Amino acid sequence: MVGGVSLPRLICGTNWLLGYSHTGGVADKIIRDIHNSAEQMASVIEAFVSEGCDALMAPYSAQPMLQEAVHLVEERLNHKVIVIDTPCMNMDDTADARREARAAIHASAQSGATFCLIHHTCVEQLVNKNLRAIPRLPDYLSMIREEGLLPGLSAHMPECITYSDENEYDVETYIQIFNCLGFLMQVEVESVYKIIQDARKPVMTIKPMAAGRTTPFIGLTFNFSVLRPCDMVTCGCLTPEEAHEDVEIARAALERRRPFIEGRSSPVKSDIIK
Repeated sequence: MVGGVSLPRLICGTNWLLGYSHTGGVADKIIRDIHNSAEQMASVIEAFVSEGCDALMAPYSAQPMLQEAVHLVEERLNHKVIVIDTPCMNMDDTADARREARAAIHASAQSGATFCLIHHTCVEQLVNKNLRAIPRLPDYLSMIREEGLLPGLSAHMPECITYSDENEYDVETYIQIFNCLGFLMQVEVESVYKIIQDARKPVMTIKPMAAGRTTPFIGLTFNFSVLRPCDMVTCGCLTPEEAHEDVEIARAALERRRPFIEGRSSPVKSDIIK
């Protein structure tokens, strides 16, 4: 439960729909070439929702094709998709910038999002490590509440969670990078683990497979083994088949059992691998 909303433990990620491979331009192009229509995107989202994973995280309000894909899934399955929007906004301390920020938050509400989690690149502009605070953050959180959205922070900088809790900012949840390889994490895995464990609100972890640098079995099993029952894992997939497989791996991790998935292919398998 996050802000009174029931969420699945596994959230549908969108980097592998929108073209953010964290590998290189060629891989990005492969993703965009495959997911070049709302119908293609919808096939992956539908796989997640059909498994009970009915929440999606994305810079949603800035992605019209993704919005169309979500609407297709909602119509087909007669089920609402819970959208966690991560909009970017102008954080300058001027009247014009605040109007722009308010417009971005309004666009988030108009897109049908339930959650509005300020993008980490915006939040980090406000962080003051000397004060152990995030000055002016409450202004934007109030704007989010005024639009009827649930506020939170995309906190790639793990201090954001600590400072937000210490100052009792009005947030319902956090996004934090967390994976067994420490990929893109700003400090070591053990420190981020402690911050998540101590967080006063549920945490939505992202990049559990380190953007493909480890396997789904290792990445998902690690995250679900060490996170709290209130925390979530966001998982992106390229195909519906990957989505179904990752859901099974996640369920197996939570149920402390072996996942029922196919073995890896290789030209010649030894008996032990078979």
